[in-house]
Amino acid sequence: MTETPISVMVVDDHPIWRDGVARDLAENGFDVRATAPDGAAAVRIARAVRPDVVLMDLNLGETGGSGVAATRSITADLPNTRVLVLSASGEHNDVLEAVKAGASGYLVKSASAQELVDAVRRTAAGDPVFTPGLAGLVLGEYRRMADAPDEGEPPRLTERETEVLRLVAKGLTARQIAERLVISHRTVENHVQSTLRKLQLHNRVELARYAIEHGLDK
Repeated sequence: MTETPISVMVVDDHPIWRDGVARDLAENGFDVRATAPDGAAAVRIARAVRPDVVLMDLNLGETGGSGVAATRSITADLPNTRVLVLSASGEHNDVLEAVKAGASGYLVKSASAQELVDAVRRTAAGDPVFTPGLAGLVLGEYRRMADAPDEGEPPRLTERETEVLRLVAKGLTARQIAERLVISHRTVENHVQSTLRKLQLHNRVELARYAIEHGLDK
């Protein structure tokens, strides 16, 4: 049985770069459903084609809205679509703003073609993906924010959901968690999705933040 290819949309205001990335992904077996030159078009087209992953540039010129705004709209409207930022900028503020907007990962444009292919596959699988060095920045910011006191009674997680959450916070992929707990990859995904619903979170980056805030990454 042939696996359904991962569907992708590429958003960038530079047509040569945009078309080149789309071509590389298509040659590696991805279903490139669309491209978009700006944020407004990205949101409109994403709603129509519903890709698994949107590759999003942040700097999209002066018209059509920013990549951060587009990321926020897409992740809010399409819970099954993940956004992977692909940007020339590695500035800390850009990374944090993208993650706060709902991006599942952040890759700088100096990444190799193979790194990009691997990143898109991991993002589609639900893993947070960051250029080396940026993951520590994001988790460090979440730890800094963890000083705020909790209000109200926390949602009730099962023992297995808590166990999976601890391993997510430690940076393990779904397949690594499955091997560690001797359960199927699908079971891990079911626990992750159930936990996301209970905690009213959108992706694994937010899940890792929650775990860190509650001391589950120890």
